[in-house]
Parts: sequence; C-alpha cells; structure tokens
Amino acid sequence: MAMRIEDYGLIGDCRTAALVGLDGSIDWLCLPRFDSGACFAALLGTPENGRWKLAPAGPDEVTEVRRRYWPGSLVLETEFETASGAVRVVDAMAMGGETPTVARVVEGLRGEVPVRSELIFRFDYGWIVPWVRRHDWGTSAIAGPDMLRLRSWVEHRGEGLKTVAEFVVKGGQKIPFTLAWHASTDPAPPGLDAEGVVRDADAWWRAWSGRCRDHLDADHGAVVRSLITLKALTYAPTGGIVAAATTSLPEQVGGVRNWDYRFCWLRDATFTLLALMNAGYIDEAHHWRDWLLRAVAGQPDRLQIMYGLAGERRLTEMEVDWLPGYEGSRPVRIGNAASGQFQLDVYGEVVDVLHQAHRHGLAPIEDAWLFGRKVAESLESAWKEPDEGIWEVRGGRRHFTHSKVMAWVAFDRAVKAVEVYGLPYSRLDEWKATRDAIHREVCERGFDASRNTFVQSYDSKCLDASLLMIPLVGFLPATDPRVSGTVEAIRSGLMERGFVRRYDSTSDVDGLPPGEGAFLPCTFWLADNLALQGRHEEAVEVFERLLAVRNDLGLLAEEYDPVARRQLGNFPQAFSHVCLANTARQLGRNPAVRRRNV
Repeated sequence: MAMRIEDYGLIGDCRTAALVGLDGSIDWLCLPRFDSGACFAALLGTPENGRWKLAPAGPDEVTEVRRRYWPGSLVLETEFETASGAVRVVDAMAMGGETPTVARVVEGLRGEVPVRSELIFRFDYGWIVPWVRRHDWGTSAIAGPDMLRLRSWVEHRGEGLKTVAEFVVKGGQKIPFTLAWHASTDPAPPGLDAEGVVRDADAWWRAWSGRCRDHLDADHGAVVRSLITLKALTYAPTGGIVAAATTSLPEQVGGVRNWDYRFCWLRDATFTLLALMNAGYIDEAHHWRDWLLRAVAGQPDRLQIMYGLAGERRLTEMEVDWLPGYEGSRPVRIGNAASGQFQLDVYGEVVDVLHQAHRHGLAPIEDAWLFGRKVAESLESAWKEPDEGIWEVRGGRRHFTHSKVMAWVAFDRAVKAVEVYGLPYSRLDEWKATRDAIHREVCERGFDASRNTFVQSYDSKCLDASLLMIPLVGFLPATDPRVSGTVEAIRSGLMERGFVRRYDSTSDVDGLPPGEGAFLPCTFWLADNLALQGRHEEAVEVFERLLAVRNDLGLLAEEYDPVARRQLGNFPQAFSHVCLANTARQLGRNPAVRRRNV
C-alpha cells in the first residue's frame, strides 16, 4: 500500500516528475512526459505495479527518517537513522537533457548500514513486464517503444520479476545509481555520472530560484518553494503547466472522484501568470502566454477548458482496470472527459490572462488581441447558455453564477483593452451594454436577498465557494454588503474546522456520490476576501492555517481532510501553490497586485 499523500516528495526535470516516499521508494514516474504511461505505478496499486525502493535493508532497522530539499533547489535528500549507523539518499533528475534520467546517490554518514535496492521495472501503468537483461554497466529493461537503463557498479540480480541488490555503506562512502529512459529504437545514450547530475541539477535550480524577486519577509520561503514546484510542473518544450504530476489520487479515500490532472487547464491561467510575474519571472510568463495562444488557436466557440502539454485536444478518458487505486479508490482514470465540457468561465479566464499579461508588462502582440476579440464576440450569445461550471460537474448543465461572473470579466477586460490600452475595436458600446446586462442579471438571479448571499446557480439555494472570486475579479467590491454576506454564508455553510469546501457534495449538482475534502484554493480565496475587507488578522490566521497543512517539504495537494488531517487529491497541485503565492503577496508588505485592478 502506498503511503499518505503528504509522505511523498517531488523531483523533476521540467518534462516529467517522480514522487519519492519517506521510505525511499519512487512510487510514481511517467516517462518521457508527465502524461506518458507510468513505469512506476505503485502509488495507485502495489509494488508489483512498479517502483524503485532504495533504503536500509529491513524496516526494523530504521529508527528515524529526516528529509529536506536543498535550499532553493529540487534536489531531495532523505536521511535514515539505523541501529548500526546512518545513510543519506540524494535524489534528483538531470536538467536540460533529451534523455530523462533519475540520479540517486547513497551516502554513508556514519557506521555501517546494510542497504537494499529493489527495482521493479514495469511499463504502461504497471501492466507490462519488460524483458530485463544484465550487462557489465548495469541492467536494461525493454518492452515495445520503451527502454530503461540502470547504471551502477553494484551487482544486481533477478528475484521474482524484481531487480535487487544488497550492499553495505560505510561512513564517507558514496554509491551512485542512474536510471535513464530512451526510445527502444534509438541508440543508447551515454551514461551520466549520478553525482554530476545531482550537482548540476542543484546549480540549475538555485540559479532559477535565485531570480525570485524578494518582495516578502515572513513567507518568502513558502513562496519560493511554491514557485519551484510550479516550475517543476512546467513542460519545458512548450511552456504548458500541468495541474499536477499525478492521476487518480482521490478527493475522498475509497471514493470515485479520481481524475487525471496531468494536463494544462486554462482556468489556472491568470493565477499562474500573476504568481510568476509578481516574482519577476517574465520569461516564464511570456513562454506560458505563447503556449496559451498556440493551444487555443482555432475557432473560439470550440475553446476547451484544458489541453495537453503541447496543446493536444483529444484527451480521451479511460479506466485502467488492472490498478486497484490509491487505498482502493477506484476507478483509476487516464485522460479527462471534462475536456469536452462547455465551461463558460474559461472564456473569461482567457481574455483576463491576456489583459493581465499586457498590464504587467508583456508587450502586446497582434495575435493575442485578435484572439481576445474573437473570444469576446463568441460570448455575445454564448453567455446566456447553461454550462458545466468551474467544478466540471457531471450532473447536467446549469446557469452557474460564477460562470456568468467570468463572462462579465471577459467583456470587462475587452473593454479595458480598448479604453485603457488603445487597442482597436469598433463595437465598444455593444460590449459595454453586454457587460452591464450580465452584471444586472447576476445581481438579480444569482443573489438570494432573503439570505444576503450569492448562490451557486440561478434561483438555487446552494452555496458555492467559487463565489469568493466575485471581489477578486472586480465584479463587486469586497466591502459590498452582498459580498460580505456571501463570505459569511460560506464561512458558516461550507467551512469545516477552518477549511472551505467547494460546495455541498450531497446535492445532485455533480452527479457523483457525496464526499470530498476541503478545497485548498477556496480557502486561500477566503483569506484574500478577508484581506480585501480590511480584516487582516483574520486573513493571516487563515493563511497560516493553510501553511501548516503543507507537508514537511512545503508541498500541497488539491484538498485536505480536516477530520483525518491528511491531504487528498492529485499531488503536488499547481493551483494550490499558485494560490499560496498570490495570497502571500496579498498579505505582504508591498501593495497587492490584484486581478480587479486596471
């Protein structure tokens, strides 16, 4: 059985990523891309579905485990204390190469410690057992298009479809390993020096994180760690940012809310862009905007909510029935059927991200404005239609209030592009009229005057934490009584032990069995609202509560179970880390940079 979600750390090369457990086991790794089939899938099954455990031999030997990232880096070290001594395992991935390579170095700290390497080669999410051969330089595993090469001077042997080795590490001794993937039809790449991989990766990450603009005091370290995580979830060849490195980690343990997050959501666009630009990463923001324009190119009325790493549109969802799922949470899914949904708010996100890019200094380009105009024009009638909404419900379309608010954002930002930045357009008055019509309708049909709160959908009585976005996008001021009433209604109706749930999952809105954790981005939005209302101490209290649920490495999943006190959902989650960085800035010493500002 896999460990708790928060017991994992992340290493990556900006093309793919691996999850390394507290026990020294790599239980998840897709090669060569984030969305490729996993060669280690024990996270969603058993060790027999593939893993690489490198740790002191025998669980009774370990008396204490400590781990940390090297400062400003994604190099992970894990120290194991045993009765006979101590060893350190350092994990990293090679940066900048065409051959994805994991480097692991076992270092003796003191005494003599017996160590075991157990490598279970599998391909295609644990389904394919490859042909494994031993060589003078190590071990190879091949099946179909995939080849893995383990290089080590430690002698390995086969043992029940596993590749294992036992050795003793003495104080001061270092034992290196590398595991590299390449297409089985290509020539073998040259072997890499594991210690050199670690050294170069550390230098690469420290150089990148060293560019972070120092705009905070108390929470600077948390922000930098979140930015490093966002960078690690970036697919370098295109600039796309995946929502998470995993698929099917459950929103409720044992439940069916298990989705594939290894794709790029447009909804995260503005949040991600703000986080990167606020921290001084203009090149990354530029790269991301270019990815966005390539991905969404085409007919605006066929805009998708998510795309593949290179802008792929067919993300067909299927169930992997041979994997039992994380702690029995089935089904395990690859692909995401929500990519075919109609979600009105995405149109607002796209126009807003182009507006924010311009506002923060990215030079406007003709294609961006042309596409923004086409998106706004396609919304002139589409905004009146029901949709599946921000939470990608599978219980039927509705007139979701948040969706309408984001349609208003699309026209508001398009109007600003003309009025503030002088971009050309001849039908400005029509856009203004549509913007005002949406605003009136939302305030009339999306607001329950008897309870003084905005509601999930028109004429509904349900609450929805997405309504916390209303002041963040400038639809109404945070101090407006209707916004204040909504914040208090959400605090009393959707908050549990200090964390905010998205909505009442016992309703029929999403077409799924009830039950899930609190949604961490929504809780960050609550802190933003409190800060905008001048309730700074309350906002800081919420923010510090969120920081406290990060794991020991500073990583967050999508959700949190405040009763079981454990993280839930795909991990690490880009949206959670984006919101952490943006809320930290909201609460920081410098003036906040907010989406609602021109």
